Amino acid sequence: MRQVRYLPAVGSAYGVEVLDFAALRSMDAHRRRTQPQRPDFHVFALVGSGTGMHEADFHRYLLAEGSAVWIRPGTVHRWSDIEACDGPLILFRPDSLPGFTVPQAGTPACGQLDQQRLSLALLAVEHLEREHSAAVRTPSLASPALLSHLLAALILRTLPAADAPAPTGTRRSGSRQTDVFRTYRATVEERFTDWHHVADYAQALGYDVRTLTRATRAATGTGAKSFLDQRILLEAKRLLAHTDLPVSNCARRLGFQDTGNFTTFFKRQTGTPPTTWRTTYSTAADAYALRAGTV
Repeated sequence: MRQVRYLPAVGSAYGVEVLDFAALRSMDAHRRRTQPQRPDFHVFALVGSGTGMHEADFHRYLLAEGSAVWIRPGTVHRWSDIEACDGPLILFRPDSLPGFTVPQAGTPACGQLDQQRLSLALLAVEHLEREHSAAVRTPSLASPALLSHLLAALILRTLPAADAPAPTGTRRSGSRQTDVFRTYRATVEERFTDWHHVADYAQALGYDVRTLTRATRAATGTGAKSFLDQRILLEAKRLLAHTDLPVSNCARRLGFQDTGNFTTFFKRQTGTPPTTWRTTYSTAADAYALRAGTV
């Protein structure tokens, strides 16, 4: 699994970069895009025409006109087949898009826009691209705040209305629960390899377990314990699928005191022991790659 760091293009030090599928193919003559990679930045793409395939954290997506792909930092993904895809790609650092914590938790990596929303989204990309190009050509015109707002407008145009964050200066009903969940989710991301019980988070954050459970259920449709377990499980699958670490090392990285506890946890979540899951995934992935012509 390749770790990919955000490296802005020359003259483009604004935390946002606009390119397209054609540019990605041109820059990647060795087709490294078809292998698992884990960026530390966001990748947002719109398919304006053509078809293809994309994989993100063990989900495969068929790409077609209107597909909107949003890869968050830390996601393991690969562009299985984008040879026939055309459309824009936007790369941006996490600090370029504040205030989107809750939508990120529930919005899939790939959604589908109807023709009207796609047309408006492409216009939003065009505006962002023009401002970005102007900033690169004429640094005195550069405005990171403006680029951030245009980026937010683009993302808002592609999100389902129910997932969009409230406008600045307004408060939705249940906004306290939203704030509680944001805090919980951020802490889970920092500490899930150390703390495996919701009570640990409740104590550290000054809430009771019921408060965290209600807030998490309101934001994601699942309870706080399930949310935490799914985050641990996702990282376990990433390690098993994309590294050669022994199961015992995976267990230690995830904070389990012994391999038996990890195996019990993994089997309870998936119905399969980790070693069996790894073998099954590897076999299926190899067969898929052969069919797709990526190996």
